[in-house]
Amino acid sequence: MDQSKTPLFTGLLEHARRNPIPFHIPGHKKGSGMLPEFRDFIGQNALSIDLINIAPLDDLHHPKGMIKEAQDLAAEAFGADYTFFSVQGTSGAIMTMIMAVVGPGDKIIIPRNVHKSILSAIIFAGAIPIFVHPVMDLDLGIAHGITTESVQKALEQHPTAKAVLVINPTYFGIAANLKEIVDLVHEYGIPVLVDEAHGVHIHFHNDMPLSAMQAGADMAATSVHKLGGSMTQSSVLNVREGLVSANRVKSVISMLTTTSTSYLLLASLDAARRQLVERGRDMMNKVLELAAYARDEINGITGLRCVGQEILGSAATYDMDPSKLIIQVRGIGLTGHQVEVWLRDKYNIEVELSDLYNILCIITPGDSILTVSTLVQALRELARIQMGKDSMKPLTVHLPKIPALSLSPREAFYSETEIVPIREASGRIVAEFIMVYPPGIPIVLPGEVLTQDNIDYILTNLEAGLPVQGPEDESIQTIKVIKRAQAIK
Repeated sequence: MDQSKTPLFTGLLEHARRNPIPFHIPGHKKGSGMLPEFRDFIGQNALSIDLINIAPLDDLHHPKGMIKEAQDLAAEAFGADYTFFSVQGTSGAIMTMIMAVVGPGDKIIIPRNVHKSILSAIIFAGAIPIFVHPVMDLDLGIAHGITTESVQKALEQHPTAKAVLVINPTYFGIAANLKEIVDLVHEYGIPVLVDEAHGVHIHFHNDMPLSAMQAGADMAATSVHKLGGSMTQSSVLNVREGLVSANRVKSVISMLTTTSTSYLLLASLDAARRQLVERGRDMMNKVLELAAYARDEINGITGLRCVGQEILGSAATYDMDPSKLIIQVRGIGLTGHQVEVWLRDKYNIEVELSDLYNILCIITPGDSILTVSTLVQALRELARIQMGKDSMKPLTVHLPKIPALSLSPREAFYSETEIVPIREASGRIVAEFIMVYPPGIPIVLPGEVLTQDNIDYILTNLEAGLPVQGPEDESIQTIKVIKRAQAIK
């Protein structure tokens, strides 16, 4: 196919140039009916293609024209049999691929450090998660991936499982041996689903981990907006048919997708695909060069560490995405959150993520030597200030044990509950998610037994100022737990 084409974006431009008189939604009608200040800021060009699925523009739910052509081009670009555009973010794509292969009572093997959307899909589907514990990094205080050996054990213990889900790469850019895992799982005749939210770019450069489609996976929810140049909330679901039915996937994604699909988001996917195909390798060469410079400079700063190739070599750290800068800051006596706030206040720098011990910065084609040098300069200044303090003490990593699962997440979510103070909830079965977002990986999820260790960890994150969320009580002072049955007198 001609990958230089952008059938969807080009079709929208041609429609805008015809300038038809609209008697359809959206009601702002190319900006004429909205607040002038907002219209002027957004701009006439964007508003002229903020359209709806009228006949000339195709329909995402039943694509036969420009959307179908754009999706076919994307499928070829990603090495998939089919690609479905998602305007529900990668969360919508993840939920689609899970609900397309499992139903009530079906088992699905997943890492415990999955995104909330995966667990939400399992609750909706009524499926039973079989958790594989990820390998924990006791130095960085983060979770990596799952190993081939752990997947093998899960498959042997649960031979009726309908699918295996793998994260590739993790939020922090670390990848397990996905090809080996895919080959193993296929021996059992079941599909491999991949959460590729942070890996759209890896498909387009040989010095990156293998992408899901390159590794032979059956489905991959791939976030184009995160690192691929499309607009926020736009993603794709790549499908290899065989163990998965593309028609089933199409039905499920239609059920989960708004009928008022955003053509701005769809067009940005079309444009991003073209750029990745035509310029992806060159763009990633620039990114890798900038990231290598930043990593070298940061590793020359006393008290800081920027993770590099030295982390590789274990079964769970088979490969890494060098564009992700995992910067360990506990050596200067500050939490990641404190560093995030300092960078914002002093240098107007916003990081991707902070936790108790690290910050995560992402280098993309939108960066330059100026932006990267500013980050390095800021970190150098902060480290100098901290290392000059007599009271400075490096922080010690503490990671809680993963809670035991007592009920399925769906059963717990729909059980009769009561509200108790979180400080008094040790030993209770939780009915809500509690997580730090980003990254959105639950500390505890519905059906797990909360321990004092977990409670202490949650409170530590709260006290550090990190964005703990999930419970109905946004203050996280109370939590919903499964109601205990009272004995009949």
